[in-house]
Amino acid sequence: MKIAIASGKGGTGKTTLSTNLVHLLSQTRKIVLTDLDVEEPNSGLFIQGELKTQQEKFKMIPQWDQEKCTLCGKCQELCNFHSIIKLLNRIVVFPELCHSCYACSELCPADALPMIPQKMGELKHFVTLSFDFIESKLDIGQEQAVPLIAQTLEYVDAQFDPQTLKLFDCPPGTSCPVIEATKEADFVILITEPTPFGLHDLKLAVETMREIGKEFAVVINRYGIGNSDVELYCNEENIEIISRLPNDRRIAELYSEGNHVYKEIPEFEKELRKIVNFIDHLQKGSH
Repeated sequence: MKIAIASGKGGTGKTTLSTNLVHLLSQTRKIVLTDLDVEEPNSGLFIQGELKTQQEKFKMIPQWDQEKCTLCGKCQELCNFHSIIKLLNRIVVFPELCHSCYACSELCPADALPMIPQKMGELKHFVTLSFDFIESKLDIGQEQAVPLIAQTLEYVDAQFDPQTLKLFDCPPGTSCPVIEATKEADFVILITEPTPFGLHDLKLAVETMREIGKEFAVVINRYGIGNSDVELYCNEENIEIISRLPNDRRIAELYSEGNHVYKEIPEFEKELRKIVNFIDHLQKGSH
């Protein structure tokens, strides 16, 4: 089963939840945690493991072959992303805009745009005493997260059997990286906070999950601050709230030191176990 942990905004607690949840879940089952926030992955700050695999990851970009090119301009007409243009007597490719769709290369009448690999980032696979951890990170200057997220998900599918629970720490927001990270998930946990900003971005996340047809439920982090508007909204929309993680200064202190919260704060562990029980129920229902 694939469980994605997402949110409409950054800073709501996805990594706090993911890293504590994977340790608790790993006590009773085989599990892998994957950090898909490839622009700034930070789950690894809370996980000590032995490096098993390290891979450079590439995307395919067209390269203009001046000798073959007839300057017909068909490539510019075909590209939906404006990543290739004709300027007088030359073709210019913008790798940052290219989505590696191969249209310009495959449909070039002169075969003047062969696709070549361009490094976009790295994938690392760590093994701990109780679970596996995978982290991918974009190289500096790379602008597209989606291709690296897609290749990371392919790696997870290839390395782990269907009996392994797959937990994904997703990018924040509701844009393309989140869609890519959640599109094959069996269930999405949306984590939010009980503030006006939290409610605003939760609504965006809910709308997104409904648009792509995903089942989801909500976890409220820092419960006790703000107001009850998030709970009222969830009740009105028939959205299940599966846990309310407490607002406690000690949580922030433990987090800042790279420590696991559930081991030190009983109230947090109690709420975390509600999520574990919820996932147990989901897994039983999936068989």
